[in-house]
Amino acid sequence: MLATLKSEESSGQLQLVEREDIEDDEDLFEAIDKLIAQGINAGDVKKLQDAGIYTCNGLMMHTKKNLTGIKGLSEAKVDKICEAAEKIVNFGYITGSDALLKRKSVIRITTGSQALDELLGGGIETLAITEAFGEFRSGKTQLAHTLCVSTQLPTNMRGGNGKVAYIDTEGTFRPDRIVPIAERFGMDPGAVLDNIIYARAYTYEHQYNLLLGLAAKMSEEPFRLLIVDSVIALFRVDFSGRGELAERQQRLAQMLSRLIKIAEEFNVAVYMTNQVIADPGGGVFVTDPKKPAGGHVLAHAATVRLMFRKGKGEQRICKVFDAPNLPEAEAVFQITPGGIADAKD
Repeated sequence: MLATLKSEESSGQLQLVEREDIEDDEDLFEAIDKLIAQGINAGDVKKLQDAGIYTCNGLMMHTKKNLTGIKGLSEAKVDKICEAAEKIVNFGYITGSDALLKRKSVIRITTGSQALDELLGGGIETLAITEAFGEFRSGKTQLAHTLCVSTQLPTNMRGGNGKVAYIDTEGTFRPDRIVPIAERFGMDPGAVLDNIIYARAYTYEHQYNLLLGLAAKMSEEPFRLLIVDSVIALFRVDFSGRGELAERQQRLAQMLSRLIKIAEEFNVAVYMTNQVIADPGGGVFVTDPKKPAGGHVLAHAATVRLMFRKGKGEQRICKVFDAPNLPEAEAVFQITPGGIADAKD
């Protein structure tokens, strides 16, 4: 079992579903081992796995130039591998009706606040990147901690029924904070913490390598959420000044591309936090001269952008800044000992 709910609450339907019980799960990605049946050498498949490619879907997300960079794979081999993968995975056109059916596999994970869920159309979506930006103390990391727990709830309780990966660049993850949140949702804190894998990144390269290493874990176990808190911090440290800005944005784009590929390859939700920068050129009439860091590269990569700001007391306000399917609106929520919850007037 993924998580054990407390005995007094553990009536049958609250138990998390075993991996075997989920039939649709198999359709999400094709394991890279299937290439062997298409006549690809097992040694070459092993080389792909060593490079962090564990599914045929993931393989098709790499350029041939990338693949020939893997030690021991020649151009001829790469061509043969790609041909075999194309037979297994359809990467061509599909109809709008098929696309709509595909969207049915999207899982929406509750944030813990009814108002915030309604604003987001049901919760944080899988197959997408949700970015939250705002000043310090605006509730971004608190939402991350709440999602660590709510993702492990069964789907009938608006959870994701899966594990969580947490990449921390600012040192703000607190496992002891997870305990009261788990208790609020009636789950066993020990089991909840066991289902979270955590890594502290110190450089942008380290951060990228941690993302590459995730494919191995996600292809074996059912993950539903990847948190990167925060996505930009290390890039702001490791690159300085205008002279390095172009390279910084290029590296940032590569990392964001990796994030969206993880989201689509394994049907996980990606929640990343972002910092803000002062915008002195914002003009006299701009009441709040702060904008999200990362520029256009980050703006285009995020599927849903949320702006967090402080309200009165423990209240916080979340505004949909940009989303393909949500209207621009606001919701008020509150930070409580049990995580994110609806605001009390």
